[in-house]
Amino acid sequence: RFYEKIWALHQDPGASLDNPLLAFGLIKRLHSDWPSIVHSQEAAENTQALQAALKKVEEELPGAKDLDGAARALMRLQDVYALSVKGLANGIFQRAGAGHPPLYSPGRRVSLSADDCFHVGKVAYDTGDYYHSIAWLEEAVSLFRLSYGSWNPEDRSSLEDALDHLAFSYFMAGNISHALSLSKEFLLYDPSNQRVVRNVAKYQKLLATGTIEGGGRGPHHHGPPSHTSHCPLSLQLAPEILLHLGCSYETNGSPHLLLQPAKKEVVQVQPYVALYHDFVSDAEAETIKGLAGPWLQRSVVASGEKQQAAEYRISKSAWLKDTADPVVQALERRIAAITGLDLRPPYAEYLQVVNYGLGGHYEPHFDHATSRKSPLYRMKSGNRIATVMIYLSAVKAGGSTAFIYGNFSIPVVKNAALFWWNLRRNGDGDEDTLHAGCPVLAGDKWVANKWIHEHGQEFRRPCGANPQD
Repeated sequence: RFYEKIWALHQDPGASLDNPLLAFGLIKRLHSDWPSIVHSQEAAENTQALQAALKKVEEELPGAKDLDGAARALMRLQDVYALSVKGLANGIFQRAGAGHPPLYSPGRRVSLSADDCFHVGKVAYDTGDYYHSIAWLEEAVSLFRLSYGSWNPEDRSSLEDALDHLAFSYFMAGNISHALSLSKEFLLYDPSNQRVVRNVAKYQKLLATGTIEGGGRGPHHHGPPSHTSHCPLSLQLAPEILLHLGCSYETNGSPHLLLQPAKKEVVQVQPYVALYHDFVSDAEAETIKGLAGPWLQRSVVASGEKQQAAEYRISKSAWLKDTADPVVQALERRIAAITGLDLRPPYAEYLQVVNYGLGGHYEPHFDHATSRKSPLYRMKSGNRIATVMIYLSAVKAGGSTAFIYGNFSIPVVKNAALFWWNLRRNGDGDEDTLHAGCPVLAGDKWVANKWIHEHGQEFRRPCGANPQD
């Protein structure tokens, strides 16, 4: 049965892990479904051989953290893009509510099983996030009801498990009557469960006395996080701003750009953001991704005087010196040419290559340091004056770079480079550069960042006469 399921999934050569449901399903099959088969009674004759083979590759397979991270990624996509959970379970990436076109239409629709939905709901449940657990467990209960009585050896959960967790989620959210009806339904399948019998009595008593105990316990949420509302954004510009936007061929006075000028598009005036189209070739992008691939590690963020991984930045990154490859050296020269800035050490950081996979994102942040204690000052070359961010891949949906206070976003444009100033001419940080990497809805997003520091740029970008500038 498991073989037939996998065989069916691999019949479509065009199906790729760009689809987050396919990616989640793959991680779940490798982490829990396949071990369930290996350890099942049906495999008794081959148990030793199967288990020995599994042990050999176990370290290379996704772990519990990977699976839980994939579940949280689906919830993040649900929140940020206001996706319907029922739609997601059916393989449809559509906003909740009627009349919305799909945000992404995969070539092959992949649906989630009842056990898949239960796992996502359980991850939310275990952290006290009852807003998400209710949505996903509701879908799990609906699907388990449809298949009740048929046994699936890959499933680690059941209708009773889903009803039990959903009832308590509703209780914690303050909906006692629904918690009671779900608990009563649970007892139809397992009437001897004394814990649920006591819960039913408790809920009935609470309803009779008009007391609401749920809703006040634990770190549960009543709705999706508000900080994700910046993705995706529509660009609404006043007519006077539109006059300053446009496209041009730029040489910036550099001999490197005389024969092949840069294709510059001014995207916004304040903050000043420019997009350079066709900044790298396909071959260069693949070379940079290939160089970084073996060194990718979970991305970290500045935290006080230290750096650490954080839930608000989900990606993997690696650093490349300009001596790593002639392609990196050529890229450094090109960045120096379009910016007019000095990139020689220690005036700029190494090239950072970042990969955002399933639901990968980076919540609103500044590229420049906002504290003198920041690790950025260890280079002793001042703060980050400018950012160049190169899109090394295309994505099917999501992944935009959103400028929060500017109220605009720039979609992923393969091989293009974004440029903006992080500091004003007076040396202060530009608060309008607060930006975020929107979650990748479908695809594999690769970017390369080049951060240039203020020391060494004194004559290339001098202070303005106006101290407010």
